[in-house]
Amino acid sequence: MLDVGRHPNIELLAYSDIEKVEGEQGDFTVTVRRKRRYVEEDKCTGCGACAEKCPATVPDAFEENQGNRSAVYSYFAQGIPSTHTIDADYCRQLQGKKCGICKKVCQADAINFEQEDRIITLSVGAIIIAVGYDVFDPSQIPEYRFRELPNVVTAMEFERLLSASGPTHGHLDRPSDRAVVAEIKALEKKAKRSQKTLDRFEKKHDQASADVYEKYRKGQYQDDEDRKKWADKYAEHLAVMEPLETMQKQAESFTVAKRLAFIQCVGSRDFRFYPFCSGYCCMHSIKEAVIAHEHETETTSAIFGMDIRAVSKGFEEYKIRGGNNSNITYVRGRVSEIIGGADHNPVVIYEDTQQRQVKEEEFDMAILATACAPTKGMVELAKTFGVELDEYNFIKTSSLAPVDTSVPGIFVCGCAESPMDVPESVAQASSAAERAAETVIQSTLEKEKAVA
Repeated sequence: MLDVGRHPNIELLAYSDIEKVEGEQGDFTVTVRRKRRYVEEDKCTGCGACAEKCPATVPDAFEENQGNRSAVYSYFAQGIPSTHTIDADYCRQLQGKKCGICKKVCQADAINFEQEDRIITLSVGAIIIAVGYDVFDPSQIPEYRFRELPNVVTAMEFERLLSASGPTHGHLDRPSDRAVVAEIKALEKKAKRSQKTLDRFEKKHDQASADVYEKYRKGQYQDDEDRKKWADKYAEHLAVMEPLETMQKQAESFTVAKRLAFIQCVGSRDFRFYPFCSGYCCMHSIKEAVIAHEHETETTSAIFGMDIRAVSKGFEEYKIRGGNNSNITYVRGRVSEIIGGADHNPVVIYEDTQQRQVKEEEFDMAILATACAPTKGMVELAKTFGVELDEYNFIKTSSLAPVDTSVPGIFVCGCAESPMDVPESVAQASSAAERAAETVIQSTLEKEKAVA
């Protein structure tokens, strides 16, 4: 990525939208809206001082909303260009409140609250569409109780939990446990504030809060407004401390998730949603199970699937190695339901098709391998470029020309065309680049011939 950003013949227009495409093969005119960041790209050094001092916090979409970011942020680490963006929906300054802390701490003077969108026009000979994909929303399958059971997560959410730069720094802390820890922190702040109030009363009257509260309950100090207020504050303090102490004791037993269930084909190979195989999910689950075992050697994983499709070079060997070395068990069977068990443990109910038995098993976490779905806005994008979509809203191509769209000179690669893994996406991207170069060269030669 760094090489791309530094290449003299490559211009990156990040944080931009395509608004209009006109023309034909070899002579397209593309209208691009450069969206305002409220940060000057050419000035920003990516130091992060603005994000560190920003007082506004919002859920971080990159972390699958499992962590928080500030209103001024970098979408992900090591992104190109290395710059920040201000989220106007949450920025206090842009919402009419008094703030501007980011502008005060920015030594590069890159913050510009007056910045506006810019419209630019590009003349290009060929276009490659590589918009990626979205993951299927598993809440559409109510029997898996996604969002109802805290320890049922998607594969993408689990990926971020495994990441050293993720919200848990690579530790497999269960979402239910993280919620308790977050509540403990919130209660500790409340307890600290209420204790300061009690300390002031104790210093003023040279008495212990517990003694005053006990005497007040027995009928004393009924006419003493100050001590009555003191007793009320102590009661409020107890209302915080009692659940806090219970949660703190509960948190002492928390450990990382060690029993993992991977549920395959969630939304894919399913006639209710997407009947096709998404291709990469099996190997992705195996990889995540292997990494989880590397983090904690006691981790065991069960991968539930109708079958494991390890079709590329070395994939079958990787699958076997995972079973032999990483405590992975492959269960042939479709999971029918996930229900709640003790201590927020998900209980997986499934049919073991090899033993022809319906079974249930309790795990620390259940991970849903969600289908590869066309990216949001694909229909509008197709209208902008004039390309056809297939029945699932991926960009339609021919089996004889797998990167050519219905519009000459516009090509496609990766999961914008169909579900595929990284190696296949890279290979197809090379093919699309070759076709685009061929188109541009041929158009240039035709123009030179026409002039001659």
